[in-house]
Amino acid sequence: MSKTVMLVDDSATVRQIMRVAMERSGYTVIEAADGEEALELLDGRRLSVVVCDVAMPRLDGLSFLKAMRTKQDYRFTPVVMLTTESRPERKQEGRDNGAQAWATKPCPPSQLMDIIKRLAV
Repeated sequence: MSKTVMLVDDSATVRQIMRVAMERSGYTVIEAADGEEALELLDGRRLSVVVCDVAMPRLDGLSFLKAMRTKQDYRFTPVVMLTTESRPERKQEGRDNGAQAWATKPCPPSQLMDIIKRLAV
């Protein structure tokens, strides 16, 4: 059974590039364009890891992360924040809300895949 990654980013280009890398590495990918859509897709299915942008419309990545952590099935799902945000206080906010890793865009797909392989359950 393949591992499943939820990829949450408002950039269709970023989602496409990262999805191709993930699928080539054998992962099943579920995509969402923002945090609100991602919450709607949390239907109890097992996720190996979530990769999430921070700055998105409707519901930003950190708010999505907080909301996701309130759902029993996703309290311990590993999360990688993939974002242009690099300020230490934002990274700390991510850690405080349960993000295990922080990758700054532009992030080569190979680097993100190394992080995913390390965290995916």
